[in-house]
Amino acid sequence: MSTIIDRIEALPPLPKTIEEIEAFRKKPQKESYELLEIIEKDPLIISTLLKIANSAMFGFRSKVETPSRAINLLGINFTISIAIGGTVQNLLTTSLEPYGINTDDFLRASNIATSLESLWLKNVDYDLKEELVLPTLLQETGKFIISDIVLSQGKAKEFKEKLKTAKEVFEVEKEFTGYTTSQITAEIFKHWKLSNSLIGSIENVDSIKEATPEFVLKAKILNVLKTVCDIRNPLNDTAIKLALQKSLDYGLQTKALEKAIEDIQDRILDEM
Repeated sequence: MSTIIDRIEALPPLPKTIEEIEAFRKKPQKESYELLEIIEKDPLIISTLLKIANSAMFGFRSKVETPSRAINLLGINFTISIAIGGTVQNLLTTSLEPYGINTDDFLRASNIATSLESLWLKNVDYDLKEELVLPTLLQETGKFIISDIVLSQGKAKEFKEKLKTAKEVFEVEKEFTGYTTSQITAEIFKHWKLSNSLIGSIENVDSIKEATPEFVLKAKILNVLKTVCDIRNPLNDTAIKLALQKSLDYGLQTKALEKAIEDIQDRILDEM
């Protein structure tokens, strides 16, 4: 773990804007104008927010041209997630070659997972949906550190070959580094002093039996979402089948998940 910790400690600090957003996120009462005042200081956040708001994933009838309208349409929590998620991913610049993908592929899979989470949980448990938007978007962050380690060891080709036959990505990660994405993501967020709720939700996604009672349900939902939105090929038939089986095994709302997957697939077809 010392090599991983060294790499995490070498990460640049989060920008002041994100510190302000994280403080805003913890407030019991949130006003959209306050969030707008914060994100207007950061052109990168505004650019990312407008790009996502105008994607076919949401299908708004007219073009979203201002951050104010984006916040109103997407909601405060979703906007916060995009702001933090886009900034975090911008700070982690390692090549994802060992996974056979690039950063755009990674962002696309993360955004699909977040949209799927919203569609799945909105009629199941609205508060849980709101709480899991950010963990869903950020839970794969640790892959940048794993990729960095695998590249530094000169094992990218071997890692990629193993992934081709692996049922679960985390099995290969553990074989090569001793740790899984969820464990490393949690360590990154501890380093950046993000919320305990975010860290607790993600930490045991790849080892649900080790999750504390408070986080078991969240870990199960996140595990299903990362399974169906496998970064190598999100929403492929094998991933969907495995995710639906996990959902059944975990006692989750599988019919609602099935419907959400169909809706997301339709949206992606519209985008093509």
